[in-house]
Amino acid sequence: MKTKLITEQGYAALKAELDHLWRVYRPEITQKVTWAASLGDRSENADYKENKRILRQIDSRVRYLSKCIETLQVVAYSPQQEGKVYFGAYVEIENDDGDEKAFRIVGPEEIYGDTPNISIDSPMARALLGKEVGEDVEVKTPSGVQTWYVNAIRYNQD
Repeated sequence: MKTKLITEQGYAALKAELDHLWRVYRPEITQKVTWAASLGDRSENADYKENKRILRQIDSRVRYLSKCIETLQVVAYSPQQEGKVYFGAYVEIENDDGDEKAFRIVGPEEIYGDTPNISIDSPMARALLGKEVGEDVEVKTPSGVQTWYVNAIRYNQD
């Protein structure tokens, strides 16, 4: 089961996406559907069929986002989190081979796109919770247990 937590930035991004879909993109596609329908025979009308398909996708995403936003719990930063890994932390880790990783621990709704985010539900995030800089972390993976060292923790993007 997915955790229903989200960062303030993630929540704002979902709200912005919903607003854009509902107020900008959907009216634009609806106008195209109306125009294409006015051309007559819809059975052979590629513009009509394609824009109706897009409209269904928009409506599906709007329904999903509306339900999702209602159930999510926004987790704001607290100064008490400093120095330890908690939800919303930017973490830098390294293993014995010198491999380095840097990511932010966020809710499952925030891991998509070009962001270096990992879900709070992932084995890596679960293993890191509560750890401090300098501590080592054992992460259970399909290929066995891996050890990582916490190099840095921060809660701002800078």
